Amino acid sequence: MHLILFSIISTVLLVCAVGVVISRNIVHSALFLLFALISVAGIYLVLLTEFLAIVQLLIYGGAIVIVILFALMLTRNEEYPRIQNNKLWPIAGVLAVLVCITMSVSYFQSGAIQNVPNTIAPAGVKSLGSSLFTTWAIPFELASLVLLVALIGAIVIARSDKDGN
Repeated sequence: MHLILFSIISTVLLVCAVGVVISRNIVHSALFLLFALISVAGIYLVLLTEFLAIVQLLIYGGAIVIVILFALMLTRNEEYPRIQNNKLWPIAGVLAVLVCITMSVSYFQSGAIQNVPNTIAPAGVKSLGSSLFTTWAIPFELASLVLLVALIGAIVIARSDKDGN
């Protein structure tokens, strides 16, 4: 049953990831990213790591996608060249297909599918929480501060006039 759920969710994840890359509308690409991140949370649920699934939904599915959408709304689209003007997209598509085929062949030849254990041990949420709030508390807060400064900098850059005001 786990393998069937994992296969369905991973198929949705792959479709959404491809949608992020090939979508010509930036808002549609952000929505595909949101659905891809929700699919990753679904994979965490199949693996019985509920804490990681909730963190995935709250941090990535909520906060990061909202920040991306705010950044898109604050930038001016007319200043950037159109994506249709890129002449190298067929070469990039062929290379992407070749990389996908190479990774698939190497995965199926490695025998990783046969080595999957039947039982999945749940992660120690208590030990994860205690290390997050003791050992990694200051780096976690510093990372959030750096992200906040980067967001403010992006807003300042996006909203500056051509005169530098």
